[in-house]
Amino acid sequence: MTETRRIAGIAAPLDIDNLDTDQIMPKQFLKRVERTGFGEFLFFDWAKEDGWDLPRTQVLVTGRNFGCGSSREHAPWGLEDYGFRAIIAESFADIFRSNCMKIGLLPVQLERADVESIAEAQHVQVDLAAQEVRWEGGTASFEIDQEIKHRLLNGLDDIAMTLQQEDALAAFESERDRQPWSAPKTTALAA
Repeated sequence: MTETRRIAGIAAPLDIDNLDTDQIMPKQFLKRVERTGFGEFLFFDWAKEDGWDLPRTQVLVTGRNFGCGSSREHAPWGLEDYGFRAIIAESFADIFRSNCMKIGLLPVQLERADVESIAEAQHVQVDLAAQEVRWEGGTASFEIDQEIKHRLLNGLDDIAMTLQQEDALAAFESERDRQPWSAPKTTALAA
């Protein structure tokens, strides 16, 4: 996972509420086991329509309840693979939000008026350290769990967080009982 400090670029607006994970990443692409290569399938059904244009930029700006539906990790994988590093919305589905943060994709929840203003802006900057979104004509603060913020700022996924405890893990392993786990010996009953 890469460190996330500031994410800047042109905002890619997708003003749709209740956009679910089935629309983000259709079911026929869920058979793949690797985490890469999903960007080409993002919004697959809509991408075939005339006039569809979703810019490849770092910031997606969308409606409320983004990522609702099934809990597939493939949706955040596809968004990340497409190039997005932050998603700005009025609200997110809980599991989707969690799946995003585990891979370093930053979900930013803001008031609807701010989301609409950012969608119309030419340029947007998301500053994770300051917990602020800036655009021409506005600034908005956002909340984020401090542990998640630490992980994103330092590029730490679950494995990297565990490896930070390497000394404690090694000490535990060296001190634990090395006897194989087995059922206790029983004595045969005398006949």
